[in-house]
Amino acid sequence: MSIEVSEVSKLYGSQKALDAVSFKVSKGSVVGFLGPNGAGKSTMMKILTGYIKPSEGVVFVNGINVLEKPIEAQKHIGYLPEHNPLYSDMYVKEYLQFQAAIYNVDKSSVDAIIEKVGLTPESHKKVGRLSKGYQQRVGLAAALLHNPKVLILDEPTTGLDPNQLVEIRALIKDLGKDKTVLFSTHIMQEVEAVCDRVIIIKEGEIVVDKLLKEIRTKQNQIIEVTFDYKIEEQFIQRLPNLKSYKNNYDATWFLTFDSDKDMRAVVFDFAQENGLKILGLNTRNQNLENLFRESTN
Repeated sequence: MSIEVSEVSKLYGSQKALDAVSFKVSKGSVVGFLGPNGAGKSTMMKILTGYIKPSEGVVFVNGINVLEKPIEAQKHIGYLPEHNPLYSDMYVKEYLQFQAAIYNVDKSSVDAIIEKVGLTPESHKKVGRLSKGYQQRVGLAAALLHNPKVLILDEPTTGLDPNQLVEIRALIKDLGKDKTVLFSTHIMQEVEAVCDRVIIIKEGEIVVDKLLKEIRTKQNQIIEVTFDYKIEEQFIQRLPNLKSYKNNYDATWFLTFDSDKDMRAVVFDFAQENGLKILGLNTRNQNLENLFRESTN
C-alpha cells in the first residue's frame, strides 16, 4: 500500500478534528478526499505529509512510518497545499530550479516539468505576475520535481479556467497511472472526471468510502416529468421498470426507475402513445453530489 492510515485522531484542545480515521490507498489510484469546510480534510493531509503529528494513530507512506521518519517519508511525497506558498518575485524557471536544488534534483529536469504542467508560455515571467491558475501549475510543478510516488493535492484546480481544468484533469489522471494521488476538492465534477474512488469525511469521521463505479452502478434513475394535464396514479403505474413515483404537484411527477437504460425516451414514447404532451422533462439522478449532500447534512 502506498498510503496506510490507522486509527488517526487529532485534538486541538477539546476539539476533535479527526476521530479514529482509517483507510488505505494502493499504487495507481486516484482518490478524491471530500468533506464540508471544517471536516478535517486539510488536517489529514498535513498529517500524511508529516507537517503536523496526530494525537493518536499511525500513518505509513510507501511503507515508511511518517511519525518516526518524516524526512524519509517526505522524499516520496509531492504536496500541493490549499494555500500555495510561492516566491512571487522569482521567475518561474528560477523558482523551480531553486526547488530542484532543495530536493537535490538535477536542474535539467525543470524544463521537462514546465512542459508537463503546461507552463512553457509563462516560464519567462515572475511568479507574482501569473494568474491564479498558472500559479497553481507552478505549485503542481514543484510537487512533481522529485518524481514522488505519492501526490497529495489540496484544492489543486482552484482558479483554473475551463480549458485549464480539462488539461489539469488529464494530467492528474495520467499521473495516477503510476503514482498514488489523493486530492481534495469541492468540485464534484472533478472527482467524477478523474477519480477511481471517493472518501467523504464529516466532523472528523469517514462516512463514505466507495469506488466511483459502485456509485454509478447503484444509481436509481429519477425523472421529473410534467404533462399537459393531471393523470391518474394507475396510469403512471403502466411505465416499465418503475420503482416508485410521487405526484409532486398537479401534472408533475417524480418517477424513480431501476434500469441502466435511459428512461427519458421511454417516458416520451409513453406520452406519445397515450395522447399526452410533455411540458417538462428533467433527470435528477442519484449522483456523487447527491451522495455528498446526503452523507454530510
